[in-house]
Amino acid sequence: MGGLEEVRGLAGWVPLSIAGISPVITVVGDVMLDGWFSGTIERLCREAPAPVVELDRRDYAPGGAANTAMNLAALGARVRLCGLTGADDAGARLRGLLAAAGVDVTHLVEDPAITTTTKYRILGGDQVLLRLDETPRRVPAGAAARVAAEAAAAVDGSDAVIVCDYGSGVLDGQVRDALAAAPGDRLTLVDAHDPAAWAALRPDLVTPNAREAAGLLGERLDPRGDRARAVRERTADLLEASGAAAVVVTLDRDGTVLLTADGEFHRTWARPATEKQASGAGDTFVACLAAARAAGLPLTTSLDLAQAGADIVVHRAGTSVCSAADLAQHLGSFAGTALEPDELLQAIRRERAEGRRIVLTNGCFDVLHRGHTAYLNQAKQLGDVLVVAVNDDDGVRRLKGPDRPINPVADRAGVLAALSCVDYVTVFSTDTPVPLIEALRPDIYAKGGDYSEQMLAETPAVEACGGSVRILDYVPERSTSAVVRKIRGPGPVVEGAS
Repeated sequence: MGGLEEVRGLAGWVPLSIAGISPVITVVGDVMLDGWFSGTIERLCREAPAPVVELDRRDYAPGGAANTAMNLAALGARVRLCGLTGADDAGARLRGLLAAAGVDVTHLVEDPAITTTTKYRILGGDQVLLRLDETPRRVPAGAAARVAAEAAAAVDGSDAVIVCDYGSGVLDGQVRDALAAAPGDRLTLVDAHDPAAWAALRPDLVTPNAREAAGLLGERLDPRGDRARAVRERTADLLEASGAAAVVVTLDRDGTVLLTADGEFHRTWARPATEKQASGAGDTFVACLAAARAAGLPLTTSLDLAQAGADIVVHRAGTSVCSAADLAQHLGSFAGTALEPDELLQAIRRERAEGRRIVLTNGCFDVLHRGHTAYLNQAKQLGDVLVVAVNDDDGVRRLKGPDRPINPVADRAGVLAALSCVDYVTVFSTDTPVPLIEALRPDIYAKGGDYSEQMLAETPAVEACGGSVRILDYVPERSTSAVVRKIRGPGPVVEGAS
């Protein structure tokens, strides 16, 4: 990747590339209606030792593939949805909610021989007490044939197609064959309980969770172990089993891992919530990922945006969606989040008391590019907590010349803080971060690979504090100076990697 797509911050992409370009995306999958029925509990029923919930609220939301479609519409995409519902009240309610959100439901097949899949949750106060599921006992052959025909029609002219296969059987056989045979070149993303079943589709992306990835590998992934490392070591096997060009393994509270055939590896880190009533964060993740890629964003940037979307909805109760405005507000909220030294020291003391290893790195980070994100992800994996120290504007001018920085320190710090791999951001004004190193006493001090330990003035201070210096891989032609040169055209540019 090169040019404009490398130099924007995450927040800058949201209205331009997702809502502005408005790609046409078709979702083919298992649709359902979610219900959230809540009330108060003051007594037990006479028939059994069970609580009586006095209902005072009923909320409904599209679920499954329908929730993915809702998220895409909220992000600004033009969405076509293909799936199967019954000719019942739940199906009618589902269609109404989708249409009101701007989702094209003309390819949604209705069959009176089945019931619409529903998942109704009963809440007493803040606690989910029970979930009532209703699913079709079988899929009539005629209904499957109609879904296959509608799927082929829906993907015609689409920029992307998302397959949401939760194992109902609707997408087996005829639908899968129709999608595989559909002409045209489009982004294809598969989110399926069994990704191997879709290998013949040769998808661009598959998004298995840890259990589904283990199924592809024919083994169990230890939830107490380093699952990111485990799946990375089996990249070739995952790609072969899924037939995909790239695999994104979702690890719940541990974020995600991107694996590609050319060896690209990128991680995101989740910002988990204790909220137990949230549902559908995976649908939001898939929708954001597909919308960003369909709009032309780099894969790693798309992954970070998808993680941000999932982080937003996991903090909300019920089945909810993430809009382009939500993303922009969330990412923009990181502006001004750089901690003062005293605040940072207090935070690091708490982290260290929990037994976490502290990694520190620093730089100007004037124009965020792939080289930065690659090495920040590497730095995060050296420990548990990543602290990024940013040169203030005067410091950048001293290092890079009077025409730098391109972006003021508040913007630079805000973009860094929005990255899921970054835990804390601070600003320093000295020529080197040695005073900060002496105060924080990091376990690891990381720098980009265009340095050596001997070149760094910080090395003695790190070692004196009992830490170690790690030089990370350098991404050629990905320095800020190289990016600035592309933007400004020929002319003298002060060299540097940060």
